Amino acid sequence: MSATEELKEKFESGQLEYKKENEICRLLGVTGRAEREAVGALLADMLSEGEIVRDERGRFVRPSRLGLIKGTLNGNERGFAFLVREGGEDLFIPHRSLHGAMHKDVVFAKIVGGERGDEAEVYSILSRGITELTGTYYKEERGGYVSPDDRRYFEDVRIVGGKVRAFSGEKVFVKLVGWPENRKPEGEIVEVLGRGGDLAVEEEAIIRTNGLSEEFTQKVLSEARRVAAEMPDLAGRRDLRGTLTITIDGEDARDFDDAISVSREGDLFALGVHIADVTHYVRRGGALDKEAFARGTSVYFPDRVLPMLPVELSNGVCSLKEGEDRLTLSCLMKVDGKGRVKDSEIVESVIRSRNRMTYTEVTKILEGDAECRERYAHLVPMLEEGRALAEILINKREARGSVDLDVKEAKITLEDGQVFVEEYKRTVSHRMIEEFMILANETVASFMAAYEMPFVYRVHEKPSEEKAAGFKAYLAELGIKANFHPENVRPGEYGKILDALEKSGDPMRHVVNRVMLRSMSKARYSAENTGHFGLASDCYCHFTSPIRRYPDLLIHRIVKLVLEGRAGEAEKSFSGFVQTASLSCSETERRADDAERAVDELYKVWYMRSHIGETFEGIVSGVTAFCVFVELANTVEGRIGMESLPPDDYVFVEQRYTLKGERRSFKIGDKLKVTVAACDIGSRKCNFVLAEEN
Repeated sequence: MSATEELKEKFESGQLEYKKENEICRLLGVTGRAEREAVGALLADMLSEGEIVRDERGRFVRPSRLGLIKGTLNGNERGFAFLVREGGEDLFIPHRSLHGAMHKDVVFAKIVGGERGDEAEVYSILSRGITELTGTYYKEERGGYVSPDDRRYFEDVRIVGGKVRAFSGEKVFVKLVGWPENRKPEGEIVEVLGRGGDLAVEEEAIIRTNGLSEEFTQKVLSEARRVAAEMPDLAGRRDLRGTLTITIDGEDARDFDDAISVSREGDLFALGVHIADVTHYVRRGGALDKEAFARGTSVYFPDRVLPMLPVELSNGVCSLKEGEDRLTLSCLMKVDGKGRVKDSEIVESVIRSRNRMTYTEVTKILEGDAECRERYAHLVPMLEEGRALAEILINKREARGSVDLDVKEAKITLEDGQVFVEEYKRTVSHRMIEEFMILANETVASFMAAYEMPFVYRVHEKPSEEKAAGFKAYLAELGIKANFHPENVRPGEYGKILDALEKSGDPMRHVVNRVMLRSMSKARYSAENTGHFGLASDCYCHFTSPIRRYPDLLIHRIVKLVLEGRAGEAEKSFSGFVQTASLSCSETERRADDAERAVDELYKVWYMRSHIGETFEGIVSGVTAFCVFVELANTVEGRIGMESLPPDDYVFVEQRYTLKGERRSFKIGDKLKVTVAACDIGSRKCNFVLAEEN
């Protein structure tokens, strides 16, 4: 037993708890200086790992003995934070109880009460979550400070020394160097990014804030060029180059990692989902693999992509380009008229895509556009079969209770330096590809679950009892009957609510849809299969995008070992790694989502600058005790501050998502006309006021 293990065991048995370092050394029989220093170092390691803490008298004790909860802080610009913990609801921590802890810090906290027993106080800071940030520099008579771009980091940073100098109003990249007690954090300016308010500078600041990078190291690029130049060996691969296969993507797609083939075989549909075999080029443990793992996912912005893999792979040999031979992993399925997969196989293959199709072109073909149908006459029968199969799959998912949330997405385009924003329209071709990818993901996940292999599943837990109960109470306020039990919600029960509102033409559907979304958990990656609530799927994974997502690449790696008869090797190699990868990939996905959302907000605010003073129709998308949020038809969201609302005694009723006044109330779903009052590029916020028509 190592010294560390012995120390842990003695703490767990209680022998060393509530003891100071000198007492611990005495109990262990340690007398020599070197040995005492070694014990001190071990205790310091256990402190840093969160295995022990010090109580108010400086004694060492396990966190559980003090009722401490470990979690990560999610800050708010108003100075408070929430403790996000595994296996429990978030806890509210007011500013007075943070004791110097900041956004993203990992802390130990203790529940101290509050109205609902959900208020906590920081006990100790385990690690600092943010050590670098971007912000705007402001010079003062003595020194200066930086106001962080991410206002969840709610304290300004005092600049202390450093070799880089900046002018007031410039956007800078800062390294944090100290967190003095009862004072602002301290930092040094590492780089001046440019003048604040410039679109390119603000976007670069978001990229830096989220720890992202557009560039690859020379070592990664060299490996990418080398493997891309290798001639692939096709021996042992299923030759599907004679099968009619196409890709369907957006007009602005940069890489093509999935292709489809559809035909009829008697009463069955033969559906092939062919995915780029990225693992043939990205070998485990190499520079490319390590870089892909660190990035976790590609990140998509209106003007660029930060790819997970260098362009030699992502846009080159791994991209399923029209008319070129490409290595793939194919999921071949036979599907009956009820959407059931009657037979399937996964094979290493080689394909040659006949056409690079766009969603627009395929939609035109399926909607009867004569010119498009003539130009792609060779594809019409396959696409018609594809539409028929997609409709069957949609009906099957609806029947099992899949929750079809109507989430608005923005389409942001750049033309001649101008920014344009509109709602992204989902068409019949989008739905077709979505259904085929979902079916392939389920088929692969079920195949691997049957083998009981180490795997990375895509899971989506059911709503917590508290959130489900809140949603049910909200429905009751609207007069909508809901029969589900909050402690055990089934997806079909959520789906029926939306279906009933859809069929009756009730205008409240989009409102209920929005509140329902807020009651649900966020999907994540997991080594344990707990099912996917939103899709009402018992077994689901991400298999279809290995060019841009590391979980898919990892899944391909495991699947191929099983196909090659090396299941034992796969189990030995990946049994521990799938847990690490699931946690890491969930985190990198959140990081990418945050960055994409922030850049989209930046471009939306930039676009709305040219519409200041104009009036738009919108709906209330959110309410707080301080403001009302309104979303326009083009997906741009702005806020109406309390000072801009009609004078009244407002009370925020959280359970009803309502700001209630004596004369006027605002709740999610209300239609309003608003006038654009101001656009702040730095904070990425639009300010609205109620239009006179209201």
